[in-house]
Amino acid sequence: MIQFIRQRLGAKLFLSYLLVILIGAIVLTIATRFTAPPAYNRHLAIMEQMMGNTSPSMMGPGMGMGMTGEEGSGMGRRWGRSGEENGLFIGFQQSLREALLWAALAAGLAALSVSVFLSRRVVAPVHAMMAASKRIAAGHYDERVPETGQDELGQLAHSFNRMAAQLEQVEQMRRRLIGDVAHELRTPLTAIKGSMEGLIDGVLPATTETYHQIYQEAERLNRLVDDLQELSRVEAGAYELNLHAADLHILVGTVVKRLRRAFEEKNIRLTIDLPPNLPPVSADDDRIIQVLTNLLDNARRYTPSGGTVTLRAVQSGKEVRITVQDTGIGIPPEHLPHIFDRFYRVDASRSRRAGGSGIGLTIARHLVEAHGGRIWVESEVGKGSAFTFTLPIAGETSG
Repeated sequence: MIQFIRQRLGAKLFLSYLLVILIGAIVLTIATRFTAPPAYNRHLAIMEQMMGNTSPSMMGPGMGMGMTGEEGSGMGRRWGRSGEENGLFIGFQQSLREALLWAALAAGLAALSVSVFLSRRVVAPVHAMMAASKRIAAGHYDERVPETGQDELGQLAHSFNRMAAQLEQVEQMRRRLIGDVAHELRTPLTAIKGSMEGLIDGVLPATTETYHQIYQEAERLNRLVDDLQELSRVEAGAYELNLHAADLHILVGTVVKRLRRAFEEKNIRLTIDLPPNLPPVSADDDRIIQVLTNLLDNARRYTPSGGTVTLRAVQSGKEVRITVQDTGIGIPPEHLPHIFDRFYRVDASRSRRAGGSGIGLTIARHLVEAHGGRIWVESEVGKGSAFTFTLPIAGETSG
């Protein structure tokens, strides 16, 4: 029985209501025991005073006798100097007890009925959440519970549904990630396998060019694995930032040296616009170089030959805004909210060779946010895109 009560919230609530009823009945009985005699004597004295003004012939036997101080102690002895018990007081007590007994029974039955009803109302949402949590644990992330009322149970149900929705979103992202990784790995592996089969069957000549193509696909596969590993570390926060006062002129100069040849080969003009009095920013050199490299290389990929890519920076309050703007193909408005999602491409038909893996912008977003900054994109189809991110000024709090 005790084990059953410990395991049932409804039983605990029912017993708590029952305990309240019992305590109330006990208090009522004790209070009546000590307050009824003085109240009876007081009202009887008032009656005697009122009847004292009437004629003696209208008074019954024993009426009109005064109350002594010793007899006013509430022990039930009022009439008769011989010490005989007051029959009227005994009858009053019996009638009072009987009335209280029936009232207590009626109140107890009503209270028990109400307690059972309320217990079920309280326990029902809890049982619903228990059943829903078991289904979620079994993989049914679309499970929800009804949100009734604005009390604590309603707020708990709302929080439970939010948790379930987030779990469902995480599960969808996990499934999409697995599919995207499988697709990205399949492309270079298929090319390598096809080339090797061609060499074995003698369809492809065993020349340096053939081996170079196989090597490029293997290198592309290796970069994808490195990107996936980097993305995993960045999203998990499994890295340390060596924040210090960094000079953006030096960081940008390092990135330009790495990418200038790639821009020249595609005949794209790379312009740098940094004011000389730009304050130092709080940054990790390697990570910000990685962000700038991803943004500039992304702009180079989607800018046609003869276009221009401009990198500019400007101070804005307690932060510095860095913008990479291109004159490329632009991004349709419906794709802008998803541009920083992993493996997302505006043109899903683009190969990894033409459009990248779709990981670079995701890594850039996580790195910028780890520095306390923000990153966003503005674009117009046919006129190009502008990726902007912020970094806090060294010694200042980003606003």
